[in-house]
Amino acid sequence: MALSFWSPPYCVGKSYEKTWSFEEWSTLLSEVIARHFPVIVPGGFLAINIADILTFPDPSMPRIQADNVATKRQRVTRQQILAAAAAHPDYNRYQLAALLGCSEQTIQRRTEHNNVRGGKYQVQRKVKLVGGLVQEWAEAAGFYMYDRRVWVKDPCWVNSRWHSLSYRSVDEFEYVYVFWKPGITTVDRARLKRQEWADWGSRAVWSIPSVRSNDDHEAQFPIELPRRVIRLFSAPGELVLDPFVGSGTTALAAIEQRRHYLGFDLEPDYAALASRRTTHTPALI
Repeated sequence: MALSFWSPPYCVGKSYEKTWSFEEWSTLLSEVIARHFPVIVPGGFLAINIADILTFPDPSMPRIQADNVATKRQRVTRQQILAAAAAHPDYNRYQLAALLGCSEQTIQRRTEHNNVRGGKYQVQRKVKLVGGLVQEWAEAAGFYMYDRRVWVKDPCWVNSRWHSLSYRSVDEFEYVYVFWKPGITTVDRARLKRQEWADWGSRAVWSIPSVRSNDDHEAQFPIELPRRVIRLFSAPGELVLDPFVGSGTTALAAIEQRRHYLGFDLEPDYAALASRRTTHTPALI
């Protein structure tokens, strides 16, 4: 293979990975990367599209307790509650609530700095960076980090609730990490037009709209993403691999760009979907 481009499971609880542990996910990715080294041509590339894990469970992490002052409906302050409790040391929080004209939940939230609604007893979650892990696995296999691109997609509004709970941002970008197998790499700037080099070929940040619908596969990427990677890191007539072929988008981009392709998927329904999509597309002979 001249190029392998793929997007693996992200360890975020999709249906095809929800039973995996983090250790099982890590083992899968590290083994898949290691198995690439013998089959990538010297000077060839391994490109992986992946994102950070935004909700990684960490029992050792202190709970994030947000005093969300801008959204408080009840203006009773913590200082007022502490003063009332000092004046009435025998009062419980229900009695303090009646005294101050608020709910008992307000008493608990102000005194404990904790919102008791939803997630109070759940394990704290954090953002876990994935790039360092992928680089470690790739270098252990014999590859070297060559480049990285940032794919700016549409915001994932399922995370928009973070706007009201913390300073966390919505999910709106992923990465493409590019690894090189030692050998002679042919650089042919004629693969792209001059304006294409200026617009995205030499740029680290790619703004590409997300797929509008994921009805047939829950984690599709737009064809423009593999199209750019294939045009940059392979030549017409070369072989492109996707070991997580999913709905077959990489295969379609390879056909479009006059490359051969090879794709695998453990999910029979996805393999069948990719096969149907590529069957009706003229293949490069």
